[in-house]
This record gives sequence, structure tokens and C-alpha cells, in this order.
Amino acid sequence: MNYAERERNPAKHLPSITMVVGLHLLLGWALVNGLARKVVDVLKAPIETKIIEEIKKPPPDTPPPPPPKLATPPPPFIPPPEVNIQAPVTTAPTITTQSVTPPPVAAPPPPPPVQASPVRKEFKPLARVQPTFPRQALQQGLTGSVVAWVHVAPNGSVTNVEIRQSTNRLFDREVVRALSQWRFNPEPVGFIGEYTIDFKLTD
Repeated sequence: MNYAERERNPAKHLPSITMVVGLHLLLGWALVNGLARKVVDVLKAPIETKIIEEIKKPPPDTPPPPPPKLATPPPPFIPPPEVNIQAPVTTAPTITTQSVTPPPVAAPPPPPPVQASPVRKEFKPLARVQPTFPRQALQQGLTGSVVAWVHVAPNGSVTNVEIRQSTNRLFDREVVRALSQWRFNPEPVGFIGEYTIDFKLTD
């Protein structure tokens, strides 16, 4: 027996046909007895609806506010005790003026007089350099004389040559050059030597 012949066999479909017929019979009986109306009435009944509020979570515990700060009351005012002090009666002292003459101030002693260095005329030196006749004076045929002061230090050296008198300025430079090289014996105190230098033409 193949598949097509087996499907055509009415005995195989008999349970399915029986179940369908039974369902139809049950549906018809329900319609006849009004079961369908009861179902409709039940469906038409008002439906009660309730709004369920959302359950709110309780707020977190907040700490209570701090108590208000109370200002410290000021200390009670206590008046200072009254003290009666009697000021002593003082009599103004009498001031007597006395003229006091200051002692005379002694005048300082006058400074000792400064002793000028003694001038020694034509004092013999230890070493002597003779002035030379200036060439310009020789060419011009001039003659003359010069008076000079020689300042001598305590060690015998010449510190300065001072021209006191001169007949011609041509001779001054040569006198200063020559006398600055003179040497004298050392002495405790310096001195000034005066010298006259003559410039004469000789044949």
C-alpha cells in the first residue's frame, strides 16, 4: 500500500470527523440554552478600575538644624566705688634770683713765635756746582748778577732755589739749575743761604 492509497482510506480520518461533529453539537446546545447571552452579560458588566498610587520612598533622614546661637548676655554693670581724695594744699615756693658771676676764663697762652729760618750769606757748601755762562748771553755780550736764596733741609739737601734779584732773566735758569745740586752738612734745623752769582765776560 502506497502513501496515496493510505491517505484515501476513510477509516484513518474518522476520529477527526467525530471531534468536529462533537464541537458543533456542543456549540448548538450552548446557543439554545442562552449560555452565550450570559457570557455577553458578564462581559458587559462594568469593570472597576482602581488607581494604584506609586509608593513613594521615605525621604532620607536629614539631621536636625543646629540650635540657634544665643548671644552671651553682657556682664552686669557694677558702678565703681566713689573714692574721695583730698588734694594736698601746696604753697608755691618763692624763687629768689641770685646773680652769679661766672669765673673769668683764662685766655689761652699765645702760640710761640715762629722762628724764621736764619739767612746765612755766602755759607760754604759741602759740594758746589758752578753756574755756566748762558750761550745766548755770550752771543749778545751780556753781563749781570743774580741774588738767590737756597733753602736747605736738615739733611743738607736743597729743597728750593728762590731768585731774589736779577739783572737779566737769561741768567736765572742757569742759577737755579746749578744751585739745586749743591749739598750742605746736615744740621738739626734747616736754614736759608743767600748767594750772589756774577756773570762777567773775560778775555
